[in-house]
Amino acid sequence: MLIKVSIVEDDPATRENLMVIINRSADLTGMETYSSAEDAIRGVPKNLPDVLLVDINLGRRSGIECVAVLKAAHPKLQMMMVTTYDDTKLIFEALRAGASGYLLKRTPAADIVAAIKEVHEGGSPMSAQIARKVVSYFHPSRSPVSEMETLTPREHEILTLLAKGLQYKEIADHLDISTSTVRGHLHLIYGKLHVQSRTEAVLKYLGR
Repeated sequence: MLIKVSIVEDDPATRENLMVIINRSADLTGMETYSSAEDAIRGVPKNLPDVLLVDINLGRRSGIECVAVLKAAHPKLQMMMVTTYDDTKLIFEALRAGASGYLLKRTPAADIVAAIKEVHEGGSPMSAQIARKVVSYFHPSRSPVSEMETLTPREHEILTLLAKGLQYKEIADHLDISTSTVRGHLHLIYGKLHVQSRTEAVLKYLGR
């Protein structure tokens, strides 16, 4: 059975290049491609691949948010980030959201194919540079990062509005996003802050 692979990438040239790499492999077959997180969230459930390759910078909604939404709805879907970003914060956000692997776009074609196969088999492939950052993050000499520092700018925005007493719909209207997106962000916020309710999150925010 060929491993079915779909792509979420807003750059047409990169999408085409990845698809060529996939279809040149005897073990892989390319499926749908999506140019935005919104398209992927709508389209992927209709024709689930075995592995989904996801860029981070996709415009209005990030690839990390795309992964979080799809992972919540389809826990068995294997997703791997393929991006130019090697920022430690983004790496961990992607992994927390549900990505099983993290490759840089400059990864050689043969290694991309091998990583797709590894993800499909339950592994967690990473570019060497990314793996080193992950190892460094857990090095004993590293100064601990506060929970608040793990929040993204958008999560800080939502938590600030939450602390002001706004309801989910009011937050959604204020930020021009859906209520379900607000709930998705709050789910990630609660996990990062190790709390289980709105009240606990606000108290931790105010006491930072």
